[in-house]
Amino acid sequence: MLFRSGYAETAAEAAAVSAQAALLNAQALIHSERPWILMTVEPSRSAENSFAVMATNRGRTPARIISTMSGSKVAIDEKHLPRVPEYKQQKTDAPVSPIILLPGESTPIKPFSRDDVRGLCDSEERYRRIETWEEKAFIYGKVTYRDLIAPEDSQEHETNWCCWYIHGRQNSGLVIAGPHEYNSHT
Repeated sequence: MLFRSGYAETAAEAAAVSAQAALLNAQALIHSERPWILMTVEPSRSAENSFAVMATNRGRTPARIISTMSGSKVAIDEKHLPRVPEYKQQKTDAPVSPIILLPGESTPIKPFSRDDVRGLCDSEERYRRIETWEEKAFIYGKVTYRDLIAPEDSQEHETNWCCWYIHGRQNSGLVIAGPHEYNSHT
C-alpha cells in the first residue's frame, strides 16, 4: 500500500504543478489582451510652440480613463527631480464624461505651450534660467484606467508620464523624458 500512495502523491503534485502552469498561462493571456495606455507628445496643428500630451490605447481591448493627475517642476536636470512625483493637487482631475479609448485611439491629456512656461516659474530669474538651459522645465502626470470589458471591480491600471520642455529662440519642443519612476506603467 505504501508503494501506491507514493504514486498518488506524485500524481497529485504533478496535477498541482500542471494546474498552476495553466493558471499562469491564462493570466498571461488575459494580461496580453488588456488595454495598454501609452503616452506621446504631438505638436499643435493650430498654434505655434504648443503641444498636447496624448494617451493612446495600444492594447487589444477598450480602456476607460478614470482619472488624470499632473504636476510640474523646474530643476537643473532629471536627476534633481523628487524621487517620487509630487502633484500640486492630490485630488485627481476626473474627466467630465468618461473617456473610452478603443484599441488604436488617442485623446489629448494635457495641453502645454510656450506661454505656460512662465506659470511654472516663481521668478523672472528662473524663467531666464530655462531660456538659457541652466534649468529645465518638466511637466508630468499619470493616467488611471480600467479595462472596459473587465468586471467593474477589476484592477485599475496606471501610466505615468514625464516631459521636458525645450526652450528655443523661435521654436520650442516638448519631449518624453525623466527618470523611470516618472515613466512607468502597471
